[in-house]
Parts: sequence; structure tokens; C-alpha cells
Amino acid sequence: MKLIVCSDIHDNIWALQRALDSLPQEEAALLFCGDFCAPFTLVQLAEGFAGPIHVVWGNNDGDKFLLTQQASRFAHVTLHGEIAEFEWAGRRILANHYPQIARRLAESASSDIVCYGHDHIAHEVLLQNGVLLLNPGEIMGRFGRSTYHVVDLFSMRGQLVEIPAN
Repeated sequence: MKLIVCSDIHDNIWALQRALDSLPQEEAALLFCGDFCAPFTLVQLAEGFAGPIHVVWGNNDGDKFLLTQQASRFAHVTLHGEIAEFEWAGRRILANHYPQIARRLAESASSDIVCYGHDHIAHEVLLQNGVLLLNPGEIMGRFGRSTYHVVDLFSMRGQLVEIPAN
């Protein structure tokens, strides 16, 4: 079982499509750590990934009404609000958009994995308390690389995946 973690699309639908084309889809759930921007980006993600999708809001997800309305069209999409808390493959997973909040959640040791986005910088660290804290980087590619993270939930090993350019 896998957890795919991505963040910060910022309406780059071209990079999102390249990511969707490369995502492992079997026995996988997807966690989105915020900043779709427009509702059509959420729709593209939901149409392109068949497994469960869990979403937290980012600071650039301004039209929450329309994002919520679009998400309701898809039974496999769960909007969690500011903090996601769910279980997948026996692992307790938490997420928030912001690094500072995510670190505090991870330090509480009440989860196996804590994910975040916002700063667009890919980061993975196993804390002393055994919690995996990670940022998948950005789908957008603003800083030169479009990336997402795949975590094998049995081994708890993560892999940063760089999305090929055109």
C-alpha cells in the first residue's frame, strides 16, 4: 500500500497532467497538502486519480465554496479542512498546509506520518519519536522541479519523484 503526497499545484494543469500520467494508482491513496487555486484543478486531480483522495486547504484555495461543490461530485474525494487526520493501510496520517503546524503535529507522536506543503521545498525526515515528517515539494514547478512523494506504508520508506518536463 502506498501514500502519494503532493502539494502546491497553483493551477499548473500541464504539470498536474504529467504527474497524473506517472502516479502509481494501484493500492494507493493520495494526500493533497493544499493550493489547488482554482476548482478546475481539483476536478482534474479527481478525474485523473481513481483511489481515495484526501485534501487540506492551502492559503491560495480562495473559492472554498466552489472547491467544495466540485469535490462533492466525486465520492473518492474527502475535504478535511485545515487539518487532515485519517488512516490508510494501518498508518495514522496527519496533514496541514503549513510547515510550522505540521512540525508541531509530528512532535506530538500521535501519528505515523505528517505531511505539509506551502514552502514548495521537498523535505523528508524521520523524527526521534518515529514520526515521518515530509513535504512533497511542488507540482507547480515554480522553483524548477515538479515533484511528489510516494511512501510505501509497509516499510515507511519514501521516494521523491521528479515529474519529467515536457
